[in-house]
Amino acid sequence: MECNVTWTGPAGTRSGMGFVAETGSGHVLAMDGAPDEARPENGGRNLAPRPMETVLAGTGGCTAYDVVLILKRGRHAVSGCSVQLKAERADADPKVFTRIHMHFTVRGKGLPAAAVERAIAMSHEKYCSASIMLAKTAAITTSFELIEG
Repeated sequence: MECNVTWTGPAGTRSGMGFVAETGSGHVLAMDGAPDEARPENGGRNLAPRPMETVLAGTGGCTAYDVVLILKRGRHAVSGCSVQLKAERADADPKVFTRIHMHFTVRGKGLPAAAVERAIAMSHEKYCSASIMLAKTAAITTSFELIEG
């Protein structure tokens, strides 16, 4: 896997904290920092997600992908899946994630709660590389709700 990240500060000035990531699969992702009123030259312009927000979003995508795939492989009629992530970070550098809660909303016809619970557990224990890595520093908890349809 490869990725190239380039600082996008205005030519000649290299101010701001914007970056563009070009992934090995040929996709582009913009990132930016929060504005810093005390030292504007060190702050971003709030034009894109923060790098750590992209880590959290990628983790949500990784685990949701697993949950859907596991349910489909179990021949369950899953028709929707979303996950809301709420994270806390350490106060001091490095400001790693210390707590992450993931709330899944899974839609389908006749989905057994036990199958959804098992799919979430399998993702976090075996398949989702991102959440397994983050679990080294963060306490990860999960919850879910089922919607018929």
